[in-house]
Amino acid sequence: MTRAIPAEERLILALDVPTAGEARAIVTGLGDTVRFYKIGLELMMGGEYFALLDWLTARGNKVFVDLKFFDIPATVAAAVRNLSGRGATFCTVHGNDAMMAAAVEAADAAGDGPGILAVTVLTSLDRGDMDDLGFEADIGRVVLSRAKRALALGCAGVVSSGLEVEALRREVGDELIAVCPGIRPGLNRPADDQKRSVDIEQAFDLGADYLVIGRPIRTAPDPAAAAAAIQQRIAAKFA
Repeated sequence: MTRAIPAEERLILALDVPTAGEARAIVTGLGDTVRFYKIGLELMMGGEYFALLDWLTARGNKVFVDLKFFDIPATVAAAVRNLSGRGATFCTVHGNDAMMAAAVEAADAAGDGPGILAVTVLTSLDRGDMDDLGFEADIGRVVLSRAKRALALGCAGVVSSGLEVEALRREVGDELIAVCPGIRPGLNRPADDQKRSVDIEQAFDLGADYLVIGRPIRTAPDPAAAAAAIQQRIAAKFA
C-alpha cells in the first residue's frame, strides 16, 4: 500500500545547523522546493528553538521535532504535553516501552499532539557499534523488535534505515509510518557519520514513506537546485 502523502512532502530537510538564524536563511533560500523540515538537538541547544518552530509552521511548513526523548516516562509525557499545540507533525522517542506508551498517551490526550515516532537503531551505528553497546542480536532483529513494540503501543511510526524497511513491512505491514534518515542521493556519497545509508529510489522501493536528507542539500553549491532535483526524483516515483 502506498500511503496518501503529497509527493512534495515526502522529503524532510534536516536543519542540522547551530543557530535559528542559519536555519531561517536556509529555509528562505530553499523557497518552495522544501515543505517539511526536521529540527533537532543542535538547534535546541542554540536557542530560539520554539521561535523557529513557530516561524516554520506560520509559513505553512511541516515540522518534525527530532529530540529523541529519553527519560523517565512521566518526564517524557510532560515533554510531549509541552510540545502539543505547537503544530509539530512528528516527534521522536528513543526509549523503552514505558517511555513510548507515556508519549503516545500524552499526545492522544492533548488532541493536537505530534505523531510519536519510535527511533529503532540510529543510522550512524553498524554491527560493531551494536556489539560495543552490548546488543547480541543483529541490527535487523533489533529494528523489527522495536517496530513491533511501537505498533503495539500506538506509535504513529518509526525512524529506521531504509535497509531495514523491507523486512519491517513484511513483519508489521503498512500501519507504521517509516521515516528514513541516512539518505544519500548519489553514488558519490560524502564521507560522514552515516553507516547504513540508501539512495532515494531504493528507499521508496523498500517501503519508506518519508526521507530525511540534510548535508546533500545544505552543502550543495545550489541548495535550492539540489532540493528541486530530489523532489523531481520523488515525484517520478509516485507519478
